[in-house]
Amino acid sequence: MSAQIRTQVASAVKACEEKKGEDISILEMDKNSSAFTDYFVICSGKNPRQIQAIADEVELRLKREGVPANQVEGYNQADWVLLDYVDFVVHIFSEAARKFYDLERLWKSAHKLSVGDLRKPSARKAGKDSGSTRTAKAPARKSARKPATRAGSTGRRHKSSK
Repeated sequence: MSAQIRTQVASAVKACEEKKGEDISILEMDKNSSAFTDYFVICSGKNPRQIQAIADEVELRLKREGVPANQVEGYNQADWVLLDYVDFVVHIFSEAARKFYDLERLWKSAHKLSVGDLRKPSARKAGKDSGSTRTAKAPARKSARKPATRAGSTGRRHKSSK
């Protein structure tokens, strides 16, 4: 994954830490899995206000870096807030919801990272792939995601033409 994305994920983790998010996990999704993103950042908050404060800090920090959230879900209920940045997703759970959904178990094929790992070059990927392979695959994944949005709007135009 690109150094820019890894830096953005590190910023999201730092925002979670600043708002006292607990049990922070960073999962690098396996390329061969059916994951729709490259990274998950998962943390817990003790109550709805803290969960919302963590979500607000992540959004604010990344927006300052020029990366607005693509989608935000669950903010008002604040039991499980999901911030979708396409290349990575931030999940902020209540303790009960985190135990119930157990994303770490669900995505057990993912590679667990530390914040320090994000700051290093992706040695795990470099060992498995050549540089040219990684460069060729990254744009393909992004272009595969973007037409999904366009397909929705194309579908609307198609309906109106009937």
